[in-house]
Amino acid sequence: MPLKLDDYDVSILNSLLKDGRKSFREISRETNITTPTVKARFNRLVNVGFIKSVSPILNFDIVEQQSIGKSEFEIKKKKKNDDYNHTDKVIKKEEYEDEERIKEKQNGQSQYQNQQQQQQRQQQLQDAKFKIKKGMKIKLDCEFCKGPISGDLHVFRFANYERFFCCTGCMSGYKTKYAGRIESIKRKFEQTE
Repeated sequence: MPLKLDDYDVSILNSLLKDGRKSFREISRETNITTPTVKARFNRLVNVGFIKSVSPILNFDIVEQQSIGKSEFEIKKKKKNDDYNHTDKVIKKEEYEDEERIKEKQNGQSQYQNQQQQQQRQQQLQDAKFKIKKGMKIKLDCEFCKGPISGDLHVFRFANYERFFCCTGCMSGYKTKYAGRIESIKRKFEQTE
């Protein structure tokens, strides 16, 4: 049975879409949901695979050209002696021209990538407003047999993880197969609390 999003999930996701850097407390204040509930819902959405990552979108347009790292050509130039003959000067000129072409290409690519990222982000925000709704169903696959979960959902919780199974047989098989890892994770989790 797929996992259905409710009003809490939708409001948490909408808050994260506006600014993925928000703390659970900030989301809690904005959505009027308790902080532990926000954290639990967020972890559940991560565990089921709906939230793949919360990652930054970088704006390279505001980076000064002087702060960009030195190219391989500049490093090679410093390694050479100060005594250049005519051949070295020709090679140096060719390296400089190559370096300029590479810089132009990199700048063009980074601007293109920035534009693409911004367009994707805007499209994602627009799509999310229409797609993320209460009752939306998230397809789940069994953690053990990798088959789709179509009936009752069986959940195994340990430490701060949740694993989802199609039947109790798969859940017990998972517990048996990964018993050592599960115990190790539980011990680490208890130490950090």
